Amino acid sequence: MVVTTRNNGSSNGLTKFWHRNGRYIVPPIAGFLVFLTIWQMLYSIGAIKLPGPIDILSDRNSQILILYPFYDRGGLDKGLFWQTFESFQRVMIGYTCAAIVGIGMGIWVGTTPMINRALDPLFQFLRTVPPLAWVPISLAALQQNEPAALFVIFITAVWPILINTTVGVQQIPQDYQNVARVLQLSRKKYFFKILFPSALPYIFTGLRIAIGLAWLAIIAAEIVMSGIVGIGFFIWDAYTNGNVNEVIISLVYIGAVGLMLDKFMAWLQTKLLPNN
Repeated sequence: MVVTTRNNGSSNGLTKFWHRNGRYIVPPIAGFLVFLTIWQMLYSIGAIKLPGPIDILSDRNSQILILYPFYDRGGLDKGLFWQTFESFQRVMIGYTCAAIVGIGMGIWVGTTPMINRALDPLFQFLRTVPPLAWVPISLAALQQNEPAALFVIFITAVWPILINTTVGVQQIPQDYQNVARVLQLSRKKYFFKILFPSALPYIFTGLRIAIGLAWLAIIAAEIVMSGIVGIGFFIWDAYTNGNVNEVIISLVYIGAVGLMLDKFMAWLQTKLLPNN
């Protein structure tokens, strides 16, 4: 009877979970399966040259990449988990630096109209430069692949954070500022009680945009930077060796990590800004 009760409890829990979340789970899975089916059909009739999902999964090298993502034979010969992890580490370092600089400068520029007028054209100019264009400049300036890759991430991610923070500071309601003057709040209290909380939704918008751009930037940087462990260089090396299957599997890893990063930032935003 105890076992039966436990099984019934587990079954009821699964049923409740499915009733609450089934409508969020089924459509993405169905959409993904439809996409794979159309892809396989187009390959079967010769409409596209890329191998279909069935052909990729039946390939021996692809099976090794999928089933053994944690292998490490030293040097650049590592599984996709380690390739992706190395890229992820670089993104986190560059993104963190971009967040610190972007939020700090955004608050300074947003609270100083003269500085804003002086620097805004420069910011708007630099933010339009594609990540790949920064690669040769960073390599020429830093002379090493690793710091150059970190710089490319930083310079790509910093602009949405900086610009959104600036806008958020400038959008603080005048009533809030009037209340601060009436209450004669110190600069410290004004920052923590009014300025930062009011600008936080804009800051999170910039942070969420920047995390996606940072992940895109590291892939672009690693593709043209030879000799470093990373998913971007792995893709380029696989392509130059004609291993299209490996390229496609790597894209799955890239998309999965990018999706998780975006969802994490969205979750964090809901926790810190419940009314947003």
